[in-house]
Amino acid sequence: MGKTQTDQRSIGRRITPQRAHFRRLAESAEMGAVTRTQLAVLAQNLPCTGLINGTESHLLVTLINTAPSEAFDKLGRPLVFPSNQHLGFQIARSVGRVSRLLSRLFDAGMISMQDSGNYKRYPVRNGDGEITDGCGIDLRILIARYTELNELVRRARAEKKSADAALRRYRGALRNARQALTVAAEHSERALARLAARIDRVSDIVGIAGKAPSRMLRRATALLEWLVERLMQLPRRSEEVVHSQNMTCPHVENDMHKQITTPDPIAESNGERRSANAEQLDFLKAGSASKRAFEVSLRRRRSESNQPQQLPQALVALQDVLRAVPALKTYGLAPTSWADLARAVPLICRFAGISDDARRRAVEEMGEQQAAVAVAVTLEKYERQEVSSPGGYLRAMTERARAGELHLARSIFGLAARNSMEVTH
Repeated sequence: MGKTQTDQRSIGRRITPQRAHFRRLAESAEMGAVTRTQLAVLAQNLPCTGLINGTESHLLVTLINTAPSEAFDKLGRPLVFPSNQHLGFQIARSVGRVSRLLSRLFDAGMISMQDSGNYKRYPVRNGDGEITDGCGIDLRILIARYTELNELVRRARAEKKSADAALRRYRGALRNARQALTVAAEHSERALARLAARIDRVSDIVGIAGKAPSRMLRRATALLEWLVERLMQLPRRSEEVVHSQNMTCPHVENDMHKQITTPDPIAESNGERRSANAEQLDFLKAGSASKRAFEVSLRRRRSESNQPQQLPQALVALQDVLRAVPALKTYGLAPTSWADLARAVPLICRFAGISDDARRRAVEEMGEQQAAVAVAVTLEKYERQEVSSPGGYLRAMTERARAGELHLARSIFGLAARNSMEVTH
């Protein structure tokens, strides 16, 4: 018969590079810089950072209070030696649960362990009865990490305060927008129904406001406030971004573009305003355009030259896109890079009512960057009420890109010129 082999389970505390690092970090602590009271307050506040939970915080506070206050002085050494059974009695948990909690605190860098050969905890005293060494739970790492952990607590509190402010402001903006619909009697029923649908769409995108990210709430608040201004027929704000550190929500970008000089800026778009000549400055005189008649003047120029040339994307800078599409700032989506614009495309499509299929086809045909520019142009024309079907408009642009007849650079420069003229007037 062959020899039977039995797998020997490893006995002792698991050693990891992270735990070894925490042990070395504890040895570098500057004693006397932090008091026991400061550490106890820090341990009580740590659950808000997500590093530890409430039970682990309770155990950590118990460990800190077990050490005498003079152990945190300059010549002290905060080592504690209570057994798991004693700690379990103090926090009303089982011995096994205390063992697991200590392991999680070690992994989180809240304590470190100095183990003996048999894993017993005991102090080593001198002739005067003072503790000079020992094997137990070392709290010096909290002193070494006090500044770091205290900053995390401060940041978590600031983020919670900002999130609460964004939530309150969003709920107020949503209530004001729905109330504005009831008092805005100067608009047609069709225009009111369209704006009401947009308010409902913003509410659907946010979903449960208490669980929505603060960034989304701030964007939705800016959009709702802008819709209220349109309902009240207020003149649109300047495109210049005004940054103020005293703002309640400093990350909100709710500066609006200038109002278009039309008789009824909220009414349903008519044939004169659905012009396909996006680059023409005299767009009010342009003819009615369908989805397949997009940018007719550019088609004529191409047919005259009989060469399917397409402007490269490099000729269009991101700042040109921002000048041409002030609606991005209106929605709080002003990107700082092409990657930011590409990441914002799904949210822009949801605001404009563009389907995921239309967006995917545009990306497949044009590429991610050019499709992002096309979606931005569609959003701007939808905000100007020059198109009534943004999804169909984007599909038409995709078909023209497939045929080599799409000139986004000219559209961008044309929109930027129009916005510049409206600002000067």
